[in-house]
Amino acid sequence: MEKSELQFAAASESHYGRCNPNSILGGTFSILALGFLFYVIPAFIEIPAYMQHPLLSPRFLPQLAGWLVLALSLLLMIDGLIKPPKRSETDEFRRGVPIMRQVLMVAAGIVYVLFFEELGAIGSGVLASVLLFLASGLRTIWVYALAIIFPAVVTLLFIYVLNVPLPPGTLWESLSLI
Repeated sequence: MEKSELQFAAASESHYGRCNPNSILGGTFSILALGFLFYVIPAFIEIPAYMQHPLLSPRFLPQLAGWLVLALSLLLMIDGLIKPPKRSETDEFRRGVPIMRQVLMVAAGIVYVLFFEELGAIGSGVLASVLLFLASGLRTIWVYALAIIFPAVVTLLFIYVLNVPLPPGTLWESLSLI
């Protein structure tokens, strides 16, 4: 091989190229942020008729978060396109992640999203936390107590301190009627 071919081979092994994790994640989060800003917020967050100040609107914080995610994800995508990150030795360690760990982590997210209304914020948070702890390989029992305590405390803080109504869960509501 010629010298330029060797340099190209060495450069391609040490760099990701234009289609790298930064540009892919930046593009994905940009699309998600746009969907959040222009579909989810207008369709699902209503402004009360008595609301006079826009900073007190229930849409203010979600819009602020959406615009920040959009701006940061565009910066991440542009940065990945302009100067692709180099591969590191730690990338090789990530290739050996067991499939079951990846499945449990994805399942935790899916469970949280799909069962949020049925199990409520506390129930879906506990179930997702247990799945994430299982995926992490944690085996001590006191850590699993945190999987129950942490979602309960966070939910109660949202409900009683921040006055954000979270669903108690249709399963729990149906059990309380019995």
